[in-house]
Amino acid sequence: MKKVLYILIATLVTTSCSVFQRYSRPEISTENLFGDSITTTDTVTIADIGWQEFFTDKYLQKLIEQGLQNNPDMQIAAQRINSAEATLRSAKLAFIPGFSFNPSYQASTAPSSSYSVPIVASWEIDITGKILNNKRSAQSAYEHSRLYRQSVQTSLISAITNSYYTLLMLDAQLAISRSTAASWKENVRIMKAMKLAGMTNEAAVAQTEANSLEIDASLLTLQYNIVKAENALALLLGTTPQHFERGSIHDQNFDIPLSVGTPSQLLSRRPDVRSAEKQLEQAFYATNMARGAFIPSLMINGSLDVASIFSELLASVAANLSATIFNAGSKQARLKIAKAEQEQALIAFKYTLLTAGNEVNDAIAKCQTARDKRDIRKQQITSLENAVNSTRQLMSHSESTYLEVLTAQQKLLSAQLSQINDKFDEIQGVINLYRALGGGVDSTEDISTLPKREKKSKR
Repeated sequence: MKKVLYILIATLVTTSCSVFQRYSRPEISTENLFGDSITTTDTVTIADIGWQEFFTDKYLQKLIEQGLQNNPDMQIAAQRINSAEATLRSAKLAFIPGFSFNPSYQASTAPSSSYSVPIVASWEIDITGKILNNKRSAQSAYEHSRLYRQSVQTSLISAITNSYYTLLMLDAQLAISRSTAASWKENVRIMKAMKLAGMTNEAAVAQTEANSLEIDASLLTLQYNIVKAENALALLLGTTPQHFERGSIHDQNFDIPLSVGTPSQLLSRRPDVRSAEKQLEQAFYATNMARGAFIPSLMINGSLDVASIFSELLASVAANLSATIFNAGSKQARLKIAKAEQEQALIAFKYTLLTAGNEVNDAIAKCQTARDKRDIRKQQITSLENAVNSTRQLMSHSESTYLEVLTAQQKLLSAQLSQINDKFDEIQGVINLYRALGGGVDSTEDISTLPKREKKSKR
């Protein structure tokens, strides 16, 4: 028996340090995470603004609230929290010894019989760290589930806003195209009158009619795209296809400073980055449990009797030690698997952070490019409007200028549609940047409300 205890003590000494070790974040570099072109030390970020204050369109606010309430992904995420919470509660209860009653009845020839109700206890002494690491893993899983919900929420808000502004863009393009279509119908009327007067030919009339019909066809395409965008929005809101009341893209103002804060802030703010780290933390504790499997477990089973407890303890040591030695190969394999999965989780964590930085850079570039185009596009449209007016006047006096009129009007329509696209790109860039920085956290459930870690074990 002494030999058994010596082996047990030696095993405990060599493994206990790693088994009870608490997770700590590995060295992660955030230098130039946003790219060389974006350097900042300012901790101010647009992600600090709640979505209710960031998106001020009253129609959009109602849609976001509806989506957060009814979106299936949000509902599933909420159920994941409930499941993880139950698992955590179960893991905490594992520290408490289990008690059961074993009543017995003994008949006797004497005037009275006897009853006995002994209390039978079952308690695993956590020298392997299995219970502790399981609890820590469950805690990480619970926090991961809440962060997952936050990640779903930020992505959902971004998707709803992008869908909403896509509709506003299509509405504006439809309005411009309808105005252009009416103008082209007037051109057709003029060209037919000029042909009757001998001022132009049938080819010019046919060309004008063809261009008018092409615009009419584009109107149908735009109308279909609007229906398709509304259906996509309805799916995000968890409702049936319908028309959604909305504003105008011309009333939207996102000309705000693109404050991004520091790259390191993504580690504490962006939900998917924090969620990836929680998965790494779970993998870390799984590795700890795999290491702890090499330590014989101690289980006390018996009634509340000192001699019985000691006897059960020695029996448990001997039995579990032989099992540990016999199954060393399979335990080694499980440890190797756990280490590999931990390394995979670390790679995924780093990649998630790298992806976040890439998204920030893309969003800034998209928004800034759209803003740089703004003045150029305005000047282009002014020039094309002058060209259309000039060529239209010439067309009334010369049969050789109808091609110039067609070309000028086509270019004007293209520039006007592009201007709407530029406006949408600017809005989309700001929205994407807001999400990339971790914006969209509900004020009623901030990341800071996550449960605190349990106090550091004295072990």
